[in-house]
Amino acid sequence: MPTTVETGSLDRLSEVVGAFDENLNLIARELGLTVRVEGTRVVLEGEGAAEAVGAEVVESLLRVLSAGETIDRARILYCIELAREGHARDIEEVMHGVIAISSRGKPVKCKTVGQKKYVEAVKSHTITFGVGPAGTGKTYLAVCLAVAAYKRKEVEKIILTRPAVEAGEKLGFLPGDLQTKVDPYLRPLYDALQEMFGLETYQKLMEKGVIEVAPLAYMRGRTLSEAFVILDEAQNATREQMKMFLTRLGEGSKMVVTGDLTQTDLPDGKTSGLKHAVRILEGVEDIAIVRLSAQDVVRHPLVTRIVRAYESEETKRKRGEKA
Repeated sequence: MPTTVETGSLDRLSEVVGAFDENLNLIARELGLTVRVEGTRVVLEGEGAAEAVGAEVVESLLRVLSAGETIDRARILYCIELAREGHARDIEEVMHGVIAISSRGKPVKCKTVGQKKYVEAVKSHTITFGVGPAGTGKTYLAVCLAVAAYKRKEVEKIILTRPAVEAGEKLGFLPGDLQTKVDPYLRPLYDALQEMFGLETYQKLMEKGVIEVAPLAYMRGRTLSEAFVILDEAQNATREQMKMFLTRLGEGSKMVVTGDLTQTDLPDGKTSGLKHAVRILEGVEDIAIVRLSAQDVVRHPLVTRIVRAYESEETKRKRGEKA
């Protein structure tokens, strides 16, 4: 007996189905189902638990639409993953709550359960570590939260920093002064800030010193008070640099440390300060450690598959070393 899901209207059905039935075709292909439309209903037919999973996916997409969000390929694939794990209704929790509003009036919301946990951790802890692969929104969401905190007058400054570690190129061989040389490392931070504040406001705040973007080495000897401080690409900080950074914390400040432990550019023999800090600070009061995964990647769906391929290879390598 086929399973049916009532969409409630032709407009909602049209959004669930997608142009040229592309959304339904994706669901059918991923779950091995036959999917068709009857009136305003989606009819799913298949073997085993696939039918029930497919119905959960369609219902999840209807929840996405009810929350005022749009349906795209990445979101469909994420809903399929949640449904397979029996957590289809979690998508409803993710959809609620606006983190910040961009300069163009666009609301910024979480897109995955992992992102939601990360955002909640930042809000409720003084120091938060966001560890996970590229494309999970670690840096972007941290910047959005920093901007929101500044606009609510919870902090007086936003400080963003990254270790200036070369990824295959030597700083000394690049043209220009030190600021010119480190700017490429800080570009993602500039871009996120400009999107949230708008170029004109961003430039004014930079000139006034309200926003500070600088290499990690510039943090030494300072006490960072009444500030929202973000350390990005923290996997490239040494143990000494990480300790130095964390002990800069001053009154009224909040820190977010983000990084991907699989993309360390430190010289051989140097231990990642992020890896060390996550290990020794686990369980310390008012410090949160959130681990994002390939499931939380919100870039092109192919990025998720690339991340998983590397994770699989790393797992096999570790097993080989233990054998």
